[in-house]
Amino acid sequence: MRTGPLQAGERITLTDPKGRRHSVVLEVGRTFHTTKGGISHDELIGGPEGVVVRSVGGMQFLALRPLLNEFSVTMPRGAAVVYPKDAAQILVAADIFPGARVLEAGVGSGALSLYLLRAIGPAGTLYSYERREDFAAVARRNVTSFLGAEHPAWQVRVGDLVQTIGAEPVDRVVLDMLAPWDCVEAVARVLVPGGVVCCYVATTTQLGRVVDTFRAHGSFTEPEATETTVRGWHAEGLAIRPAHSSTGHTGFLVTTRRLAPGVQAPQRKRRPAPGAYGPDYTGPRPRNLPPHPADAEPGA
Repeated sequence: MRTGPLQAGERITLTDPKGRRHSVVLEVGRTFHTTKGGISHDELIGGPEGVVVRSVGGMQFLALRPLLNEFSVTMPRGAAVVYPKDAAQILVAADIFPGARVLEAGVGSGALSLYLLRAIGPAGTLYSYERREDFAAVARRNVTSFLGAEHPAWQVRVGDLVQTIGAEPVDRVVLDMLAPWDCVEAVARVLVPGGVVCCYVATTTQLGRVVDTFRAHGSFTEPEATETTVRGWHAEGLAIRPAHSSTGHTGFLVTTRRLAPGVQAPQRKRRPAPGAYGPDYTGPRPRNLPPHPADAEPGA
């Protein structure tokens, strides 16, 4: 994150008295127009952040550099972003640490990449895979815009993960894509024993399939699936109440850990309910699940 005087070309946040935020990229000679008159960018360029500027019409605005959670939801997008509440859970659930070697697939607009880069620091490495070159370009611009320079620990690789994955061992894997189950075998080859995989998916159908795939693979611990909601609170004098709105469902997280080569996951003690895997189920069947009658050989 940038420090020091505000510079032309960087993004700031102007907040009005009602708490409404406006994301502005500073440019020499430009003016930010409001219903209460304009604010000259030149008043801010070269000065400190945390100042109050007044529009021509007399309205006051607080000028600050955006925090990472603010920047990630206001930056230009090529694809949907991972929201701050989920990014925070990913960093903890996947145990991202300084110096970690992290593989990320599904860069999107670069929001999650920024959180991962901050967590691993300059001593770590982030291998980011993205199928679309246009999304990768947007992500590069957003990361550079927020940091003020390219991050030395970041390697962006354009291509399908399964087809282009490198041979470098990694400590952590974060998958934010439509079909993460297609990548389980590929990431299992490069993830070190004890390493963590964290998948971010949007629907219950995706959730069920990725969990079943990890179980069927047999080289991972029992997957854990979670969902996070955030609710704000209003506190003013004796008026203490929940906010009128909250951040509800955005996605599910599935986390699991890699076992040592040749080691199989312990048998599950709790069996799925009868009918959990019906005759029409075509996905991978966990190895510890008793055979379904529909799987029997004809005439057996």
